[in-house]
Amino acid sequence: MLFVRAFVALCAMLAFTSPQARADDPFYKGKRLTILINFAAGGPTDIEGRLFAKHLARTIEGQPNIVIQNMDGAGGIVGAKYLGEVAPRDGTMAGYFTGTAFMYALDPERFRVDFKTYEFVATQPGTTVHFARTDVPPGLKEPTDIVKAKGLIVGGLSVDTPKDLRLRLGMDMLGIPFKYVTGYRSSPAARLAFQRGEINFFSESPPSYRGVVEPSLVQTGQAIPIFYDPGFDGQKFFVPQAVEGLAVPPFHELYQKIKGAMPSGQLWDIYKAIIGADGIIQRLIVMPPGAPPAAITALRAAITAVNGDKAYAEEAQKSFSFVPQWEAVPDTPKVAQAALTVRPEVRAFLAEYMKNLPK
Repeated sequence: MLFVRAFVALCAMLAFTSPQARADDPFYKGKRLTILINFAAGGPTDIEGRLFAKHLARTIEGQPNIVIQNMDGAGGIVGAKYLGEVAPRDGTMAGYFTGTAFMYALDPERFRVDFKTYEFVATQPGTTVHFARTDVPPGLKEPTDIVKAKGLIVGGLSVDTPKDLRLRLGMDMLGIPFKYVTGYRSSPAARLAFQRGEINFFSESPPSYRGVVEPSLVQTGQAIPIFYDPGFDGQKFFVPQAVEGLAVPPFHELYQKIKGAMPSGQLWDIYKAIIGADGIIQRLIVMPPGAPPAAITALRAAITAVNGDKAYAEEAQKSFSFVPQWEAVPDTPKVAQAALTVRPEVRAFLAEYMKNLPK
């Protein structure tokens, strides 16, 4: 009888204390967090995202199991739409996206769930490095040689990606005739086409450019960097952290060397509008609309910890020669929301520009 009373008392005590203990547990304790990457494995977003997730697993309180899921297509829109329309909204899935903000700004109607309603956890500025095969006739030895190129075939992912648009605008401003082949599902697919000679001009963001293109194509003499897209804060240009130390000029400096003056005119204004918006939040970490505030807070804290993590810095530096840094603070949503809109005249111009493709 004494044993029974003791057992009943123990059960009552556990029943009283257990809910409080569960309430105090870290949000992610005992859970799994899926990181959804909106481009294929092996591309710049994937390379950077996987390294980030590896270290996030150490810094996030509760140490959930972290799983990577790639969902590419339509320049990253397929994965971005899935997060808002299908993904669970309980904090167990977060998107690691590239280029989505500007593509939304160009055409919000393509999203059945308004991208502005997603939960913006962190943002990262970015850039793109544009490069060509050295055997493009009559042969390219310096970036300025691009104006002599004959039979230039520019490759892309989708007509509406900011990367494709910047590339086309750059060629048009320089007055270089080119053929445009787009629709590659991912950077690795386009890179393979580049190596085969199916295209001879392409662009990639720094993780894959530094980690793959530079060692395997540039250093072996098969490719030459032509220009990178500079940072632009609306008033002045700056060198993005990710391209510091690269022996490649920003677009406006390449243009000056070739033309003898700074770029100007409508195409230049459109180009600046793109780098001013997409360059500020080229990459995003987002959650579906209505994700639990506790999940967002926990993820932001973990991202901040990754930013200052020595092991992360060492591995990133070794992998692609720079350390990506994220803005993950309470006013992050305001910064992101501000970049989700472009001026009506920019949208109108680009809508026509995307219809009139070079052949």
